[in-house]
Amino acid sequence: MHYIKYWLNIQKNKIMNIKEIRIEDFNYDLPDERIAKYPLTERDHSNLLHWKDGEIEQLHFYDLPDLLANNDLLVYNNTKVIQARLHFQKETGATIEIFCLEPHTPADYNLVFQENKSCVWKCLVGNSKKWKEGALKQTMCINDILFELQAIRVESANEGMSHLVRFEWDNEEILFSDILAHFGELPIPPYLNRATEEKDKETYQTVYSKIDGSVAAPTAGLHFTMDVLRQLALNGVREDEVTLHVGAGTFQPVKSEEIGDHPMHREIISVSKSTIEDLIASAGHIVAVGTTSVRTLESLYYLGCRIARNPENPDLMVEQWEPYENDYTLTTEESLREIINYLDNNHLTAIDAATRIMIVPSFKFRVVNKIITNFHQPKSTLLLLISAFVGIDRWRKIYNFAMDNGFRFLSYGDSSLLVKNEE
Repeated sequence: MHYIKYWLNIQKNKIMNIKEIRIEDFNYDLPDERIAKYPLTERDHSNLLHWKDGEIEQLHFYDLPDLLANNDLLVYNNTKVIQARLHFQKETGATIEIFCLEPHTPADYNLVFQENKSCVWKCLVGNSKKWKEGALKQTMCINDILFELQAIRVESANEGMSHLVRFEWDNEEILFSDILAHFGELPIPPYLNRATEEKDKETYQTVYSKIDGSVAAPTAGLHFTMDVLRQLALNGVREDEVTLHVGAGTFQPVKSEEIGDHPMHREIISVSKSTIEDLIASAGHIVAVGTTSVRTLESLYYLGCRIARNPENPDLMVEQWEPYENDYTLTTEESLREIINYLDNNHLTAIDAATRIMIVPSFKFRVVNKIITNFHQPKSTLLLLISAFVGIDRWRKIYNFAMDNGFRFLSYGDSSLLVKNEE
């Protein structure tokens, strides 16, 4: 009994120390002129910072195939950004913007896009003070089909300033996916400080995007071209895909002084059985494209541990501080095989789950060995993730080099290939 209490105290102190990390220690000066407002004309001509064994070299993204080994497995996020902003004009002249964040009823992305009468979304509402009550109405026309779309605010949601909004329309030939495609606006990042332009519909999507659901792009993938992907394949680098629908929370700054007071946003993930099998076969050679792929892949380990504890009815939700609250004994392969067994037993081809995982210094990476990623905002959870990967005292060297050598920052900016030090 004394040993158990001693161990619990160690675990409690460990998690408290992690939560007391000060976000100010992950701040740096980012002048507005260093934020890329537009992408380069040729995606793969962006700068690429290569970090390996503490050394840095400056290359271009088209050099990536020469930097990866022929036994590496490249894993990217195939999510596609939806045109999630809808605008309604009131009779008073006021414009109300409704930003669709995440489906509520039905909660499944595939199902909600196929709805032909009504659906409910968790939304942000712009100019909400002008929408006190009643339904917002907008007459629309798609392929010569005239219909009326209504938005009814159901209730305020629990997280932040979001609301539940029910959309209803009076023509069953129209799907909700049609409404977003024809009348929605692509939500580019707020720090670009400009309106969405027509060309963003192409440039703010990866060349391999295909699963509708994100409200922000997995921007590390924006540098890839079909030429780069072909060269990677010729060099023997294999590819796999995962899905994490990126939420608006990815732009949410850490406003608290200590990271323990920051609520991490929830995101939906999906990974196929075949991808998990490839992860096992390629252990030690996993290259994640972007922080969304990192969060997805590292969440798999904890999902496998949850399944091992309760194989019949596991809760497939990774909580924010879960990686730091226990000493996990399963190996990565053992955990991933737990997922495969669960899928086989339930006749499933993919694991669909949710994650709030927060990756900060002291995190133990169990799946990912290399990361392709852009340069992130000061005091952001993404910068905490990078620090956890390269070492808490090394991220500044990388960012100082990027700043001193003309790299462009944030979503439309340049990229890096970070190689984890051998332990």
